Amino acid sequence: MKRAVPGGSAHTGPGPTAKHSPLAVAVVGGGWAGLAAAVEATSRGHAVTLFEMAPSLGGRARRLPGEQHELPLDNGQHILIGAYRETLRLMALVGVDETAVLRRMPLQLVDAAGRGLALPHGAALPAFVRGVLGARGWTISERLALLAAATGWMLRGFRCDPAQSVAQLSAALPVAVRRSLIEPLCVAALNTPAEQASAEVFLRVLRDALFAGRGASDLLLPRVDLSALWPDAAARWLRERGAFLHTARRVDRVEPRGAQWQVDAECFDRVILACSALEAARLTEPHAPVWARTARALRHEPIVTVLLRAAGARLPAPLLALDSSDSAPAQYVFDLGQLRDPAHEPGAAGTLAFVISGAARAVERGLDHTARAVQAQAIAQLGALLPGAPVLLRSVSEKRATFLCTPGLVRPSALVSADHPGLHAAGDYIDGPYPATLEGAVQSGVAAARALSLWRAKASRAA
Repeated sequence: MKRAVPGGSAHTGPGPTAKHSPLAVAVVGGGWAGLAAAVEATSRGHAVTLFEMAPSLGGRARRLPGEQHELPLDNGQHILIGAYRETLRLMALVGVDETAVLRRMPLQLVDAAGRGLALPHGAALPAFVRGVLGARGWTISERLALLAAATGWMLRGFRCDPAQSVAQLSAALPVAVRRSLIEPLCVAALNTPAEQASAEVFLRVLRDALFAGRGASDLLLPRVDLSALWPDAAARWLRERGAFLHTARRVDRVEPRGAQWQVDAECFDRVILACSALEAARLTEPHAPVWARTARALRHEPIVTVLLRAAGARLPAPLLALDSSDSAPAQYVFDLGQLRDPAHEPGAAGTLAFVISGAARAVERGLDHTARAVQAQAIAQLGALLPGAPVLLRSVSEKRATFLCTPGLVRPSALVSADHPGLHAAGDYIDGPYPATLEGAVQSGVAAARALSLWRAKASRAA
């Protein structure tokens, strides 16, 4: 089956013959990795067709269908940070104005009383030192202990024993610092409890977020729903440039056909699998069983979001840390009334989104039980800020939100099989420096698209 190549002739042959002819590229999966791959490939002149099995684009960071309570709700709360350079670059490329869709503020992980770490503006290292020394709720010895530990991590190049957990890495720190900073930061960044989380990956995140330069640690909080943040604009940009986007279409098979690949009934020069690990394993099993087993072996951890409405409520900051425990499961709360525009989204005022990362226990207990626990936690920890009892709007469970980021974890590679060139993989679970984050997904998608151009250059030299 031939397909039209925008700006060229119908593509029917075994691959590009002219040095700069575009490749016909299939992207399987329309989450942030798939959209990043599609945008990058399109920007490099390739002809892209994207297949997404869900009715809408965005994957695990998207708007839920329909509008509830005069407010578009997401399938979970996500934040970006200033270090997400590839994500911010692609947002700008497709015409998204960062200042319009994101609220930038210095990193602060403080509770309702202002206790915790809040970084000031300025160069990374001095800002961290000033933030730690000025942290409320810690004694001077606790602050100095954190600075000493951070200095040691820096001197060792943010490297450690790959078998070490975050709990082991931070065992010498005071309990107050571990409970109010290390543990909630770990579960927020890696979606993995500190006892199970990889210290190696955690240190890499700290290095790039807290010490990578001015603004890298800034919180970027979405002012709009997650689909409006980037997927909607990326889809428009792609369609305007001739890309084909198919939603509600699950790919049944991907098979090699000579120098090409057949995706169901259509042939392409290259395929990027940007679907979930389980879907990618299903599609690659016939051609790359070892890769498929590695992808299928990943363990996943859920994230639960409980949305409450408390009329007239306004928190001291748009994001607050909470004291989390088995009976009070949420680690963070977002005040959507401070992030969304009440003039256009009147339901945002008084809407609070409570996030439970590493939520396996919450899922086991059931969403009804978890919602009641979060309501009780809200009253206990935010009671003075809530004019009335909070009412449940909705609970959302993303059961396979991220992979469990444990020490020594083996992750699938971007090249699916050396025996079958032209089949690439992208996603936040693909082997790389970061845990399952939006930036990790975007970087993986961009890398897969750039690999297409490397292949074209090698093919041209061989010819």
